[in-house]
Amino acid sequence: MAQSSSFNLFSFQGKMKVLHFSWIAFFITFVVWFNLAPLLQAVKESLGLSTEEIKTLLILNVAITIPARVLIGMLTDKYGPKITYSALLAVCSIPCFMFALADNFTQAAIARFALGCIGAGFVIGIRLVSEWFPHNELGTAEGIYGGWGNFGSAAAAFTLPTLAVVFGGDDGWRYAMGITGVMSLLFSFVFWKNVSDTPKGSTYFRPKNLGAMEVTSKGDFFFLLIMKLPMYLALALLAWKLSPSGVGLVSHFAVNAIYAGLTALYLYELTQVWKVNKNVFKEPVPEIHRYSFKQVAVLNVLYFATFGSELAVVSMLPLFFSDTFELSPVVAGMVASAYAFMNLMSRPGGGWLSDRFGRKPTLLILTAGLALGYLLMGNVNSSWPVWLAVVAAMTCSFFVQSGEGAVFAVVPLIKRRLTGQIAGMTGAYGNVGAVVYLTVLTFVDYSQFFYVIAGTAALGFVALLFLDEPKGQIVEVGEDGNITMIDVAKS
Repeated sequence: MAQSSSFNLFSFQGKMKVLHFSWIAFFITFVVWFNLAPLLQAVKESLGLSTEEIKTLLILNVAITIPARVLIGMLTDKYGPKITYSALLAVCSIPCFMFALADNFTQAAIARFALGCIGAGFVIGIRLVSEWFPHNELGTAEGIYGGWGNFGSAAAAFTLPTLAVVFGGDDGWRYAMGITGVMSLLFSFVFWKNVSDTPKGSTYFRPKNLGAMEVTSKGDFFFLLIMKLPMYLALALLAWKLSPSGVGLVSHFAVNAIYAGLTALYLYELTQVWKVNKNVFKEPVPEIHRYSFKQVAVLNVLYFATFGSELAVVSMLPLFFSDTFELSPVVAGMVASAYAFMNLMSRPGGGWLSDRFGRKPTLLILTAGLALGYLLMGNVNSSWPVWLAVVAAMTCSFFVQSGEGAVFAVVPLIKRRLTGQIAGMTGAYGNVGAVVYLTVLTFVDYSQFFYVIAGTAALGFVALLFLDEPKGQIVEVGEDGNITMIDVAKS
């Protein structure tokens, strides 16, 4: 059972201590993950990279995060958040140092690809926070974890260029990036010393198998296989962008080998899903132990539209303001940062609204606002005052990030022992969305880009109609056979 003490943000005891250490860990992962963007120009000049090579590094930065979030979710459920988060922070400091020491594009590309794993840290904290907070505080707690942690990307944008200047010279960027690696390494030990997986006396429920997500019906077995396809297709899309048909940095042979590898990997995963879930074809799962995979699928679609659009828009918004209003790159970057700043309050706000007014109603309202917000952004042009365009971006950002908070107010209420895997899959769909939206941007203008996001948000609204409001209790069985009833809503 989660602790029942009061929710006090200024407390550093019990569950609040765990929340603070969790969001700080996530904050550091985002500082490290996004330490390239604010130092792009310095890296480009120092290593003598072309514009195409820089674009490739940005693609590689998010590529491995898609499968990593799924894998890290599985490891979290199996081994617990404490060891998984500590290990991730420590291990990912290595490619961070490798990038800071890189002398050419190949070294930088390998390091950047590996460093994308740190973007999977998010899913670990989702499971950890769910272990410590009751259902009526869970949305708020998860929102604070996600929103304050996400702010790491904005913090990197504001601090790393200054650090690079302080150290000065051609290697200033190397010291700035190296410092983020040191932060990650040191905090891995701090996290390990100060956090436990559950409150004292509580049971940490683990999945029966590590190989694949459990489902509890025949229909959900096939539904799971279908929902895994977009993750592989997104990785294939990334490979295509690197091929001669895209930026031309890998050969036709190499990209065909990647396609073959992804196909083989999907077929292997199919065998793992069968191995874990073949029993559902032999005998029905007792009703008390069932959960609906439909819930997961709906949240995947919503996170595709929310976090997927956030990652894509954060990447292109400075250029959008620069091109539309003829602003200098520095001013455009500062103006665009207003979008990311909304994370501090919007994501916790979405979780809080979800706790107070219900999961499904909150998501319906926020998703409708999301669609309207991007429709509004699609109408921004050079005739608008800059301040009004910034207000439009911040309004849109509120619905995007509140929606993210509301999505992860539902994720831990589906099946406790699978929370890491569910969070991993939903989180991966956010990265899938980013890949799709950024690819769309290469074919259309800014206005059409925003309209496409609005259209997918509208699809998300339709999908939401099929979401069931969490109610009553979910059942978990401990390794000793004892049954525990976990509240997910007011009785």
